[in-house]
Amino acid sequence: MRWDLLFDDLEARLDQEQRDEERALALEEERLRLGRLSLRDRLAGIARAIDDGVAGFVRIEVRTGQTLALRPSAFGRDWVTGDHLDGDRTGRHCIVPLDAIAAILAGPTLLERSLEPNGTAASGLTDRMGMAIPLRDLSRRRAAVHVLTEGGRVHGTIDRVARDHLDLAVHPAGTPRREREVQGYRIVPFDRILLVSFGPPA
Repeated sequence: MRWDLLFDDLEARLDQEQRDEERALALEEERLRLGRLSLRDRLAGIARAIDDGVAGFVRIEVRTGQTLALRPSAFGRDWVTGDHLDGDRTGRHCIVPLDAIAAILAGPTLLERSLEPNGTAASGLTDRMGMAIPLRDLSRRRAAVHVLTEGGRVHGTIDRVARDHLDLAVHPAGTPRREREVQGYRIVPFDRILLVSFGPPA
């Protein structure tokens, strides 16, 4: 009978040690997963939360200290696009380079949701595109854009997009790009761009 108690005690200890080991392993796996999260991953988690109705937008602070309300809709390798909100209504569409983001201003709920596992790896074509691709699309469509840099905001049309910069024909907002309307040209490095907004306000 004493042997039965001894074996029961040993079995209980082994079970407890195994549960402790599994718990420690799960904690270590979670620490490793969190250590691999990028800013893009966190923002994608916030976008999923917004899609689920947890919030209507997220506030993003760019390098100049300006804050913008964004409803993210798609992600590239080094950029996010979505609707830039103006007050309670949707504003223009925009592209924000990830390296232009100084901070994501999230409340506790969005903060927690940004840490959730995605479940799907970034494997779509858009996920692998660099910022030059959507800018080339805007250039091809001759779309009027506002380009925000650390030096200020300019309006114009993207004439061409190279590997790491774009050529912007500056002209007044509300006028099409015609040579007589062009006030000048700017060659803008991608790493100086904070925001490119385009399209009519919704």
